[in-house]
Amino acid sequence: MHCSVIFLFPILLSTAYAFYDNSNDVVELNPATFNSKVLDSDEIWIVEFYAPWCGHCQALVAEYSKMAAAVKGLVKVGAVNADQHQSLGQKYEIRGFPTIKIFSSNKNKPKDFQGPRTAQGMVDELFKELKIQVQDRLGGKKSGGKSSGGGSKSRKEGDPKDVIELTDSNFQEKVLDSNDMWLVEFYAPWCGHCQRLAPHWQEAATELKGKVKLGALDATVHTVMAGKYGIKGFPTIKFFPQGAKDGSAEEYDGGRTASDIISWALEKQSEFTPAPEVVQVTNSAALKEACEDHPLCVISILPHILDCQSACRNDYINILKKVGERFRKNQWGWVWAEAMAQPQLEDSLGIGGFGYPAMAVVNARKMKFSVLRGSFSYDGISEFIRAVSVGRGTSSPIKGAKLPDITDSEPWDGKDGELPVEEDIDLSDVDLSDDEDLKKKTEL
Repeated sequence: MHCSVIFLFPILLSTAYAFYDNSNDVVELNPATFNSKVLDSDEIWIVEFYAPWCGHCQALVAEYSKMAAAVKGLVKVGAVNADQHQSLGQKYEIRGFPTIKIFSSNKNKPKDFQGPRTAQGMVDELFKELKIQVQDRLGGKKSGGKSSGGGSKSRKEGDPKDVIELTDSNFQEKVLDSNDMWLVEFYAPWCGHCQRLAPHWQEAATELKGKVKLGALDATVHTVMAGKYGIKGFPTIKFFPQGAKDGSAEEYDGGRTASDIISWALEKQSEFTPAPEVVQVTNSAALKEACEDHPLCVISILPHILDCQSACRNDYINILKKVGERFRKNQWGWVWAEAMAQPQLEDSLGIGGFGYPAMAVVNARKMKFSVLRGSFSYDGISEFIRAVSVGRGTSSPIKGAKLPDITDSEPWDGKDGELPVEEDIDLSDVDLSDDEDLKKKTEL
């Protein structure tokens, strides 16, 4: 069984992030360590993807720990808090909690564990994988994992030009005064570790192009910056967040393979991603930007201004902003429209008949959407967004299999709505004599 996605109650938050302590035989994994420990190893790994609030996950801890102790030295056992590390959950298409996967001969295609969730059930399955691995080795096959270069077997070549050469003179302008996130390697040309890192650094720079910039500074030549950041050994890698004009930097604590660097950088990018804007749909460009330039987009239809005046509407918009801030790592687009202002939009998502406010999450690549069935509140929307994030709930095809046409309209001015003023009818110039004669004849 899998856990349903529910709101995180405060009582669970205090114990949120680690089911398995350091004395346990289960290794807590994260995006910075997953590739080096699991994918780049020759060992079989069984990995549980869990969420701290999930009751089934909590119930599994004892059996999972018991299994880990039983296979110690034979199989590696790991766990990922997929609620916290959503990038790993999305990578492995985790749809519910707990999900258990076995990374064996082909690390790129882990197997889903479908057996009994008991220590014995998991041990039995792992022994089958061990037998397959031993037979493969007898037959001369190499186990998946490390390549001769210490990285993944399919490591790509990076372009050296994607690593930006930094100096004492350009560091301020390129790194500190920029609006980009940076990973900077402080190196020495004679350093063997630096030389081994170089191809991985280049590959990561190419892969992260347009997301996080990677630079390299020869600390034996450009000693001003090396001294400023207290460089004592080589290579030293530091992270500079967006707009780090004060010179603040964070120590890089991830692995040294390209995949480690990429995962660590993407996690940081998500962490420092600003809260999304909640934009009113007043033209097609607004809808396309929100839905086509983001993984998913959240579309809200708010009541007409005459039914919900400015204070009421702002309350709804503030709820959307708060939820958007909470889930900013998703990097989704957030938009809203006034009820009946965009009838084709409502019709294409089938949300015009449910009353207002209403909400749908749209996947523009698949042309599918999911509708909020719960309350239009912070808790209700949070539960809905979390469910969609892990692939739960039902989805429907967008009518017409395309984003609907949008009617150009003026944006809301932030004011209360006013009923149209009825014009007074002036009858002073109207000749009613004929009507009076007709009235007298009718009376006779």
